[in-house]
Amino acid sequence: MLILLDIDGVMVPTTSWKPTEILSDGFANFSIKAVNTLQTIINSTGANILLTTSHKSRYSNSEWEKIFKTRGIIANIDSLEPNNDNLNRKEEILHWFTKTTILESFVILDDDKSLNGLPELIKNKTIITSGTVGLISEQAEVAIDILRKKESISA
Repeated sequence: MLILLDIDGVMVPTTSWKPTEILSDGFANFSIKAVNTLQTIINSTGANILLTTSHKSRYSNSEWEKIFKTRGIIANIDSLEPNNDNLNRKEEILHWFTKTTILESFVILDDDKSLNGLPELIKNKTIITSGTVGLISEQAEVAIDILRKKESISA
């Protein structure tokens, strides 16, 4: 099982009126609600994380695992390839799907509304969060249900 995960607007709510807290590792702190929700999803499904965030190339996967662990999330983490072509999130995810045969269930957690334009088979496995609120507990059950439904997607 795989969680395609954005960070800004999912793990870190983005607000103009409240500055983002940066921890000693140089990265933003995660919302406690988002941490608890993501860990619930991981604990219930055993899912791994594939980072889709624009920050994905800032750190190695092992460094990301430490960053997540510092914030209370234990997970195996991988990242999409660097976005050297400056694709938008929707295009980047579609590009990844064309190069990858998905043999496991997946869910996409993102605040990017352009993902509503994904093909139905992928869009149906996408949870769009409110960027100012982030991932919330009510979305955990939906994500778990999506992950437990096994359908393979290949391009």
